Amino acid sequence: MSKIRLDINKVDTARNHARAIAEETQRFVDLHTTVAVERTVLRLLGVDGVNEEGVPLPNIVVDHLKEKGALENGAAFYMGNAMVALSLSPQEIAEEIAQERLDLTKLPVHDRFEVEMKVEDVARETVEKIKGNRKDREAKLEEFGDKSGPYLYVIVATGNIYADIVQAKAAAKQGADIIAVIRTTGQSLLDYVPYGATTEGFGGTMATQENFRLMREALDETGDELGRYIRLCNYCSGLCMPEIAAMGAVERLDVMLNDALYGILFRDINMKRTLIDQYFSRAINGYAGVIINTGEDNYLTTADAYEEAHTVLASQFINEQFALMAGLPEEQMGLGHAFEMDPEMKNGFLYELAQAQMAREIFPKAPLKYMPPTKFMTGDIFKGQVQNALFNMVTIMTGQKLHLLGMMTEAIHTPFLSDRAVAIENASYIFNTMEDFGNEIEFRQGGIIEKRAEEVLSETVKLLENIKEEGLFRTIEKGKFAAIKRPQDGGKGLDGVVKKSSTYYNPFFELLLEGGAN
Repeated sequence: MSKIRLDINKVDTARNHARAIAEETQRFVDLHTTVAVERTVLRLLGVDGVNEEGVPLPNIVVDHLKEKGALENGAAFYMGNAMVALSLSPQEIAEEIAQERLDLTKLPVHDRFEVEMKVEDVARETVEKIKGNRKDREAKLEEFGDKSGPYLYVIVATGNIYADIVQAKAAAKQGADIIAVIRTTGQSLLDYVPYGATTEGFGGTMATQENFRLMREALDETGDELGRYIRLCNYCSGLCMPEIAAMGAVERLDVMLNDALYGILFRDINMKRTLIDQYFSRAINGYAGVIINTGEDNYLTTADAYEEAHTVLASQFINEQFALMAGLPEEQMGLGHAFEMDPEMKNGFLYELAQAQMAREIFPKAPLKYMPPTKFMTGDIFKGQVQNALFNMVTIMTGQKLHLLGMMTEAIHTPFLSDRAVAIENASYIFNTMEDFGNEIEFRQGGIIEKRAEEVLSETVKLLENIKEEGLFRTIEKGKFAAIKRPQDGGKGLDGVVKKSSTYYNPFFELLLEGGAN
């Protein structure tokens, strides 16, 4: 039963509209690939490293095929054909291409069945490793137990992976359950993945496979010491969505930022490119048991949280459907929202509570990601503590799961260790003293909270119906999300979109979507 008496028929209508929107968009996605998707295929086949100029080998191979007009057939086919012809590994083949000693398109074409079998043997090894990582996570959770209440989620962002490790360990010892390593400013706009351990970054640290490995190792060490499993989060948004998802799967990350629309709206990445890339990235996340975090909270940093609340809910419905199409279950959908009402608004807390309760009831299986106040934080740290306390109260009252801790110094500087400690103490106190408060309360029939939820849901249904009629691409062009307009053929990365040929080959979709990880 809905505590705020939501109209279930409207919820079903909204979900059906979102499904139709996703299905129409998916028809476009299924006909295309991108340079990032093909680089991901190569990484999953074992291609790694850089050439003498520091260019990643997956980029070199994909650029080679793109220049030859051959990428439409899929990198996997050409790699498999070369494996049969030359009896070399994918890594060795990539190195030959990097040295300009091999043209993949000039090799004789071998029997397709033999080629695909050769590729699938290697592909299955990687998929088995990802499955093994998932089982390792499950074994640790079985050994230590998992937390029943909200996960305390904190950020490290020094720019230096080794300094991040020190801060991450300290945060875990203070009580954090999830450590998110913020990416360096601008990495989402790089059309390649940097290589190796990195010690310089601005506002965050480079997302590289080696950095993932180092942090995973450090958190496992600390988790074993504490008798808790510490989850690791990073970002697979941007121009390398599926590549970073693959790196996260191989290094056993647990949570990854992955939104179908975020890169389009907030990084001006071409919408066609993003929607193709998110599909493969989510298929990888789903198989790896990774919880995705969607970015609806970002809408409220550019648009009014009260007036545009329905766009947040509409995006959650759309993200849910795109995730389901990629085989990612509801239990791994950290659909996002945020506590961002203007503190001067009368009854703002009630509107925040209505939005959170509505999201909890509409997406009952999802481990919702709830973001703290940022837009209206000031240099007044005492007021900031109160704002964060109210945010913490909504979380425990409505059963949010991934709770990104608000910092009292949000508007002043990157948090100190002491700031995180205070934030953890604040949330821990409220979560303990109010643990069962949500089960003890009822919402007044016809009251402010019930009416607000009904209003937002009704507006969401209208918006989704309109999107269904116009199509998602046209809707984004008109700026109906976050009041940001993006052209279909504008933005970054469009030149990396390629229409598939009738013989296109990628073994991982079948292995990830049909095989199942359990």
